[in-house]
Order: sequence, then C-alpha cells, then structure tokens
Amino acid sequence: MEEYQHIISLIALTMGASWASGLNLYATLAILGFSGTTGAVDLPVGLEVLQNPLIIGAAVVMYIIEFVVDKIPGADTAWDGLHTFIRIPAGAMLASGAIGDAGPVMEIAAIIMGGGLSATSHVTKAGSRAVINTSPEPLSNWGASISEDVAVFGGMWAALNHSVLFLVFLLLFILFVIWLLPKIWRAAKGILGFIGRLFGGGDNPPPAAEPSDTLTQLERLKQLFDSGALTESEYLQQKQKLLDG
Repeated sequence: MEEYQHIISLIALTMGASWASGLNLYATLAILGFSGTTGAVDLPVGLEVLQNPLIIGAAVVMYIIEFVVDKIPGADTAWDGLHTFIRIPAGAMLASGAIGDAGPVMEIAAIIMGGGLSATSHVTKAGSRAVINTSPEPLSNWGASISEDVAVFGGMWAALNHSVLFLVFLLLFILFVIWLLPKIWRAAKGILGFIGRLFGGGDNPPPAAEPSDTLTQLERLKQLFDSGALTESEYLQQKQKLLDG
C-alpha cells in the first residue's frame, strides 16, 4: 500500500511541477524550494538543488517581476512569447528531476510527458491572454493573471499534499483545454485577419465576394465583435460593406 501511495505521489509531483511551470515557472520553483527547505515535503534527489537559497531567491525575484509584467496588457503577451523557450524546457527538466533514478526509459518518458504538459498549460495561458488583451479594459487581464497565480499555488499544494485530488484536477484541466483551445484558435485567426485587412486593405473597397465568401467573412466579423476586437459601430459598418459588396 505504501509503495502504491509513493507511486501516486511521484506521478502527482512530476505532473504538477510540469503543469505549473507552463503557467508560472518562477512561482513553481519557489514553491518547491520553500517546501523542501522547510521540510514540508521531501523532494526527490533530482530536485534537491531547488532548496539552495540562491535558487529560491532568484525564483522569488523573477516571480515578482512576472507578477508586475503579467498585469500589463500587451507586455504580458510579449513576456509569454519569450517564455515559450523557457517554460517548456524547464517543465521537461523538472519532470526528469522528479522521477529520479528510475532508469533511462522512465526518464525519457517523464521528459516527454513533462514537456508536453508544460507546453499545454503554457499555450493555454498565452493564447487566452492574447485574446483577453483585445478588450480595452484592464480588469479582465488582471483577473486572469491573479486566477493563474491562485491555480499554480493551489495546484502545487494539492500535488505535494493530496496527490489523488491533484490528479483529478489535472484531468479536469485537460478536458477544459480540449474545449477551450479551438475557441482560442478561432479568435486568434479572426484577430490576425482583421489586422491584416486593417494594414493591407487601406481605403480601397474590397472586390465583390461570392455568397459563400461573404458568409464566411460575416462569421469572422461576428467573432471579432464578440471577442471585443471591434466596437459595435465598426462591426455594423464593416457588415454593411460586406452586404453591399
């Protein structure tokens, strides 16, 4: 029974560290470091280095910087873009460290799973924030940022103390991502299309469109309006142009 519980705890720690690093790497490192230093949890040998005061201090400083940048619309998207090359490899490394000396096969499997999970949470965060940033008001941005921080702290607490609860939460998160990502993709395509037309179309009237093309453009225009990229007057003006064309 104890061996079974150890395996579940190890899986939760491996997946938890990877998942959380995709949302906020520095908070994840600080939580693991503090937990190991205070004796709240016995970190695997591969993660014991996180208990070093220099690493904890660096993680806390970077978390404070990210906490501020993450509340600034536009700056948060640039920050997320840069951290695509940091969070995902770090998630794979944390998974590898958490699995310990379980052999090369398990280590490679952990790297693959950890990298994939951190990539999933990172893309979900970055994509949703890019769409949220189309809204002119900052409250939705601040709310999303604070919610992500709460999710990281709560998720890591569950991964370290209540393994089964965290794994249930992780399953719900994956189902949520499967539902959300197609919507983020459609919204992002609409925003990029609008930007392309804004800078490429000028004041010249668009060529007459076939009925099927017009319907597609009307649907995209409605998506832009629903996402907040267009005001009501802009939406109605562009819609009338399409219908007249």
